[in-house]
Amino acid sequence: MFTGIIEELGRVALVNPDGLVISARRVLEAMEPGGSINVNGACLTVTSLDDGSFSVDVMPETLERTNLGRLAVGDEVNLEPPLALGGCLGGHLVQGHVDATGRIISIRRHKGAMLVEFEAPAQVMPYIVEKGFIAVDGVSLTVTAGGEGLFRASVVDFTRRHTNLGRRRLGDLVNLEVDIIAKYVAKFTQKGHSAITVDFLQEHGFLVS
Repeated sequence: MFTGIIEELGRVALVNPDGLVISARRVLEAMEPGGSINVNGACLTVTSLDDGSFSVDVMPETLERTNLGRLAVGDEVNLEPPLALGGCLGGHLVQGHVDATGRIISIRRHKGAMLVEFEAPAQVMPYIVEKGFIAVDGVSLTVTAGGEGLFRASVVDFTRRHTNLGRRRLGDLVNLEVDIIAKYVAKFTQKGHSAITVDFLQEHGFLVS
């Protein structure tokens, strides 16, 4: 589990047919082979590491569902280690399971922030709501507006400078993961499922009695 708060910008050092080698520093401190790391929003398993880099395998399904297959040597990637039990949840609950890719169709600056508009596929749009959460390339963002096949998010200056969103350009493909809570709400409000009650929310940890 992750939070969408990027700890470090890594750089692709090597691209293999079935994996990546990524140069990094901070995330290596607590990293171990077999552990998880979020790379551009995708949860991957660390296969090996040394003093200045780590390796990950990337499954064919991940390459097809994400933008990782488009990475080249020298590209910057957002890195986040898994959330430690009892750690600070600064963003929102992120699984590292990319739902789909979207495309940047508009970028403009507004009072120190960067307003970015994304084109998103139909299967994720029902879960995207104004003021709701979404992870874009692993970065926790708040949706500021949504429409038919589109949504907009505001990227504050700190996030712009410390993630690869500040380097993105029109037409770039980004990884999208919608809020897991939105998925549960949608599932339990479908026909044939019982309605969500206060007891249900308390039982599953969403409310404290």
